Amino acid sequence: MTHASSDRTEQELRRREERAALDDRGIDPYPYAWATDAHAEDILETFDDDKHQPEDGEAGDYEVSIAGRITDLRIMGGSTFFDLRDETGRIQVYVRAQDLGDDYYEEVFTDLFDIGDIVGVKGYAFRTGMGEVTVRASDDFQLLAKSLRPMPVVKETEEETFYEVTDKEFRYRQRYVDLAVNPEVRTVFRQRSALVSAMRDFLDEQGCLEVDTPILQPVYGGATARPFKTHHNALDMPLYLRIANELYLKRLLVGGLEGVYEIGKDFRNEGLSRFHNPEFTMMECYVAYKDYRWMMDFTESLLHATATALHDTPTVEFEGNEIELGGAWRRVSFFDAIEDETGIDLYQEDAERVYEAAANEMELQEVTPDMGLGALLDEVFSEMVEPGLIQPTFVTDYPVELSPLAKAHRVKEGLVERFELVVAGREIANAFSELNDPQEQRQRFEAQARQRAEEEDVGPEALIDEDYLRALEYGMPPAAGLGIGIDRLTMILTGQESIRDVILFPLLRPEGD
Repeated sequence: MTHASSDRTEQELRRREERAALDDRGIDPYPYAWATDAHAEDILETFDDDKHQPEDGEAGDYEVSIAGRITDLRIMGGSTFFDLRDETGRIQVYVRAQDLGDDYYEEVFTDLFDIGDIVGVKGYAFRTGMGEVTVRASDDFQLLAKSLRPMPVVKETEEETFYEVTDKEFRYRQRYVDLAVNPEVRTVFRQRSALVSAMRDFLDEQGCLEVDTPILQPVYGGATARPFKTHHNALDMPLYLRIANELYLKRLLVGGLEGVYEIGKDFRNEGLSRFHNPEFTMMECYVAYKDYRWMMDFTESLLHATATALHDTPTVEFEGNEIELGGAWRRVSFFDAIEDETGIDLYQEDAERVYEAAANEMELQEVTPDMGLGALLDEVFSEMVEPGLIQPTFVTDYPVELSPLAKAHRVKEGLVERFELVVAGREIANAFSELNDPQEQRQRFEAQARQRAEEEDVGPEALIDEDYLRALEYGMPPAAGLGIGIDRLTMILTGQESIRDVILFPLLRPEGD
């Protein structure tokens, strides 16, 4: 959308005039490249008074070429100090008219450069009389990108940093500004990247193979969710953005791969909240010849290694709690967890009894008489149990109604071998002893399809993945599967209160809506 000149602020208009003045002088406000050999952090850590401090009036031997954004500008006659911020931090730069040339200094630098402009500086490092390590610019000093919009004002003291922009909506929508002015935000996303790398390293060391499976799928499956739908023109067929990686990854077990994983995007056409974004990142892993008990031990080791890689300790602070991600975690069955919290045993009760207990004894407002057994139990667990599980807890042995892809429990009737890992009141991981009986899987798919077809927002699109059933008929080994929500795990390991704080560009309503 074109920004009408009448809508521009006084600063935006002035900066466009400065850009035109640069053009008139033959100065390219957007040159192609700048060769850097140092960052702010490197200079501050490396500078040595005994080795690098020059004599008065002499050039130093610690020569650097740096680039970054001007974040503060202090013009004092024939000399100027400004703060340059790059990816690693802030360093002071000292500019003198006699080094740049009086004409360039007075008519270009002080007149046409602004806070927010990106510049390249060559010079040498020294320590000022005030004790601050600084780069003194030589005549090789260049504008690299003219900022036509003013950046938010950032003021720093030894105790605190103040930001002009505190509005979360602004920060999520204009993440590029948020990153530019807020080093703490950059740290969060560096930690997210380190988290994924640590997880990948662990899985690789365990002999699992990283793979890619389709995001566009002719039949969505592997979870219960409403999909995003599109259309392929050349093939004239509907396609869906995947809601889970599961069914394609298990096809690979049929093909003889014994340990596979994928870290990638899934998409669910559902609501937004502090804990939900329609586009999110999952790690899914499947290992042949294992079961969900083995996978609990595996998950403990994986998250212990991941947290330690980020913080050098498996203990993290989150929402005022010390979360201990090391050691053995509590394990409690789904129905025992409900009984522990409510005093009511709902195991093997029908939907009518569960509704009566939920509505009358637990006083839950969201339940209705027409809800199925699985939905009722899920609501009871989500409201009565999950928020109280702060330390890592494996909730095991779910009702079959909630788990169409898990293997039936080998001992307990009506249950499946499944666990969810709950940390700080949030589901972080989900795992099964995988169902590999093709006939039982067909029956579960058909029951699930009938239930979906009764729901108005799904209707006839409730399809059965016949190719996956065909794959199972060739024989899939017993296996354990695990899914971990990268976004929610990142929230806990970086101490962020909303999923939007750990997604670079979260989905938002249109501007002005």
